[in-house]
Amino acid sequence: MGANHSREELFSSSDSEEGEENEEAKYEYAHENDERGSSSDRRIKSPTSLDDVDAKLKALKLKYSSSINIPNAVKLYLHVGGNTPKAKWVTSEKLISYSFVKTNTVNDDEEEEEDDDEVRDSETFWVLIVGSKIRSKVSVEMQMKIFSDQCRVDFVADAVWAMKFFTEEHCKVFVTQFENCLFENTYNVEGNEKNKVKIFGKDFIGWANPEAADDSMWEDAEDSFSKSPSPVRPTQDLREEFEEASNGGIQSLALGALDNSFLVSDNGIQVVKNYAHGIHGKGAFVNFADGYQSQGSSALVTPKKTLLMKAETNMLLMSPNPGRQTLHSTGLHQLDIETGKVVTEWKFGKDGTEITMRDIHNDSKGAQMDPSGSTFLGLDDNRLCRWDMRDRHGIVQDLVDSSNTPVLNWAQGHQFSRGTNFQCFATTGDGSIVVGSLDGKIRLYSVSSMRQAKTAFPGLGSPITHVDVTFDGKWIVGTTDTYLVLICTIFTDKDGNMKTGFAGRMGNRIAAPRLLKLSPLDSHLAGANNKFHNAQFSWVTENGKQERHIVATVGKFSVIWNFQQVKDGSHECYRNQQGLKSCYCYKIVLRDDSIVESRFMHDKFAVTDSPEAPLVIATPMKVSSFSMSSRR
Repeated sequence: MGANHSREELFSSSDSEEGEENEEAKYEYAHENDERGSSSDRRIKSPTSLDDVDAKLKALKLKYSSSINIPNAVKLYLHVGGNTPKAKWVTSEKLISYSFVKTNTVNDDEEEEEDDDEVRDSETFWVLIVGSKIRSKVSVEMQMKIFSDQCRVDFVADAVWAMKFFTEEHCKVFVTQFENCLFENTYNVEGNEKNKVKIFGKDFIGWANPEAADDSMWEDAEDSFSKSPSPVRPTQDLREEFEEASNGGIQSLALGALDNSFLVSDNGIQVVKNYAHGIHGKGAFVNFADGYQSQGSSALVTPKKTLLMKAETNMLLMSPNPGRQTLHSTGLHQLDIETGKVVTEWKFGKDGTEITMRDIHNDSKGAQMDPSGSTFLGLDDNRLCRWDMRDRHGIVQDLVDSSNTPVLNWAQGHQFSRGTNFQCFATTGDGSIVVGSLDGKIRLYSVSSMRQAKTAFPGLGSPITHVDVTFDGKWIVGTTDTYLVLICTIFTDKDGNMKTGFAGRMGNRIAAPRLLKLSPLDSHLAGANNKFHNAQFSWVTENGKQERHIVATVGKFSVIWNFQQVKDGSHECYRNQQGLKSCYCYKIVLRDDSIVESRFMHDKFAVTDSPEAPLVIATPMKVSSFSMSSRR
């Protein structure tokens, strides 16, 4: 199965006979197969405007003038048929009214049963009500997409809906109301200028009012990107090369930049070979029963986090402590890949006290290829540190002869008093660190200090569950449940020098972020319970090379954005948008099962006819590789 473009849900006029009361605006897919037989992009036939639909409705001699007397009047459409060839928009209500109501429940029946005093005392929030059809809490989960030029908004509320406004001014009023209600629901304060400054700070006011932000940094970055070698071909597509079943339920994917990659499953680690067309071939299989178990216990432990080290000859395996829902571990195992044996079980400790870690990471983007590397980074809710595996006393533990677990050496770091709520982190090519938090903040630490962040970007209201950064440190992508946030870290210091936020305080010339989102229809098809996870840039470890794509997973979708396209301020997605710019142009690879992880292989595996290395997609039972190739 190949990749698919996102769908722009545009209405086309119906062929229904004049006089039919239920006019339908049909929504069709055009399938365009390439000559090599790879799967097609999904594109929309050139649609006509909703104005054509309006003209036909007016021909029915309906009393349109009555809409003038109805406050907040709109036309309501419902999308039916999912992504099948029969998918279409149907008219749900030719004339209906919407309102924003502050309440303490989404369910109207429950609200009527509540005592008035209880309603006043409980926490309230804004709800969008459209006639008797829609009642939804105003939130990012609605995936509101605005088409200002069409006087229309699309959104998700248990189904995919569209509202068409009668004038451009009515549309603007709705958008303003929605954004104010969203701000108040997110931050529990009214969405006025004073509160926006309080939430975001003066330096980041462009995040709340993007029209006032400095977008020149994006333009500077676009210029530098265009100078990099091997420009992206605008007609790139994905072509499947390889698919293979795994030996068990895959839990994670450990991509190597050298000879091998590794599929970590419920009962062991499967070794596969790296090739220019993807990963291939069943190699050795390391069974966890051969030594990977908790100390003092015979119970099998499935690792949830892996880290390649020492020129990819060793792997660190970390699992949550028993009884914990999230990955908080007091130690890890060191696996010698060449022998297939666990050589050491390490404990996390500081000042004689056992502590936990929720994540581990390599010192830098290419550190796993260093044969002499002995340190790695650790992260917990309020800790950021560097661990050293060299024993202070020069003693190497033998698991067979020793029951004493060595304690890792806390080489560098800081234990914050409280409130940081760190969730995830990543490193640049020089070892600078970016950390994402539960409150949505993204902090940048230089390679020389973990105590004080050089820059702290404010949150947009959603927790950061995963974070990645380009090799040069100029770009950061943060993952939230419902969208990705792309941040430019470039700024000009007082001497006129270009720097990144890892090297110094960015001041007030800070560009607004851009959001990467699914369309309301794709979001609905992905499933309400499926969230974005693990957004990654393509993988480079060489100065002067630029990452070319961003990939993330949501349910059975692997979603790929063209990085250059996202940065292009003149890109068609950004036309007529209000608020933060959101990019909806992406490709989708659909799997039969929920995707565990999607990642691009190292840039060295890019083939001659493509500037991009293969994409690897792992589901619990199999792994697939795709090459980026020019369409013929």
